[in-house]
Amino acid sequence: MPGDGIVQSNSRKPDKALSARFVETVAEPGKYFDGQGLFLRVAKNGSRQWVQRITIRGKRCELGLGSPPAVTLAMARKVALENRGQAMLGGDPLAEKRKVREGMTFADAVDRYLAAKLSEFRNEKHRKQWRSTLDNYAVPKLGPKLVSEISVQDVLRVLEPIWQDKTETASRLRGRIENVLSWATVAGHRTGDNPARWRGNLSETLPKPAKVAKSGNQPALALGDVSAWWADLSEREGMAAQALRFLTMTAARSGEVRGMTWDELDLGDAATPATSATRGGVWTIPASRMKNGRPHRVPLTAEAVALLEALPRLDGSPYVFFAPKGGMLSDMSISAVMRRMQAAKEKTGEAGYLDPVNKRPAVPHGLRSTFRQWAAERGYPRDMAEIALAHFIGSEVERAYQRSDMLDRRRDMMAAWARVLEGGEDPVRIVRMNGVS
Repeated sequence: MPGDGIVQSNSRKPDKALSARFVETVAEPGKYFDGQGLFLRVAKNGSRQWVQRITIRGKRCELGLGSPPAVTLAMARKVALENRGQAMLGGDPLAEKRKVREGMTFADAVDRYLAAKLSEFRNEKHRKQWRSTLDNYAVPKLGPKLVSEISVQDVLRVLEPIWQDKTETASRLRGRIENVLSWATVAGHRTGDNPARWRGNLSETLPKPAKVAKSGNQPALALGDVSAWWADLSEREGMAAQALRFLTMTAARSGEVRGMTWDELDLGDAATPATSATRGGVWTIPASRMKNGRPHRVPLTAEAVALLEALPRLDGSPYVFFAPKGGMLSDMSISAVMRRMQAAKEKTGEAGYLDPVNKRPAVPHGLRSTFRQWAAERGYPRDMAEIALAHFIGSEVERAYQRSDMLDRRRDMMAAWARVLEGGEDPVRIVRMNGVS
């Protein structure tokens, strides 16, 4: 049973107002009241909807105000208060909702929603991702359609083509479509359940993202193909090709490389043979740009430093690997380099650069798996390899005591990886280290 002293069923006045935490976690069917006639209705299938009981010109009625989490408790309270004020002044908020419901297309709803919401995101990257995912995948199929007519099948037409291959993107896209449609409901442009809702809705048709992700690892480059692939890449020109080379040298994520700015770099002196701490350079990625939310240091080998020093710089652009107009390179531009390399091989009748397990063409993110496999087969300590990939190591307690990021030792490991890329040693040779092969 729900706690926190919150009254359910048909009570008109709650003992205690709802809390944001309660709204997020409540699962038991019922009606949970807040104030201003506002209550949260939880159905048996788990769906939730904000409803306001209100008297309009002497007639008692109920207004739907959307569903959590897209419509937060604070948003629902604000709309409920506005509706009550309008009704007290003789207005009809229900009629207003009916009036504006006609003619709102999904494309218009996206523009209106983003105009109001994007300012809440502090991170410029998140603002661009919100707009780009909706524009690239949802608007082409849903854009001209009235939000009042969008169905579950319409949403599935958007999601199904990318659910298996781009699961994380598709999952985020679903949530963003849900938010846009929830806004449209609160604004009076549609009624009823949200067709993009996951629980008890799309969850009955699409496989869970976690299960798809586990069975759909990003295609990696076979260790035996590493040096040939690297030689092929080295012959290609362009900023995206250089970014892909640097990504491979450092085993970094695409977003980390594409967002890299010159002020994150200390190129040091690669020719200095003094202590390991002064060999090569260091790339320090701030916590705000890391997936795990923690700053990360990347040791730069002599080869990586040479690549960076040879790059042109664009006045007015902070990015190391900049797009033609000075902004950040898109993820698609780096992926396109690998697709072109694969297409060139297939054109000559060769299989190309395929993942040895799933036989799919390798992709940029899969290069991290290739590096991790190499490090394991070469006998490098697990923790050191995981730190190189900016993964969390052990429990929170273990991380609290493990303060070292093994920068110097990782520098030597990345130098060995650079030799593998250049074909200087057998990438699949397993050496004995500490008695373990």
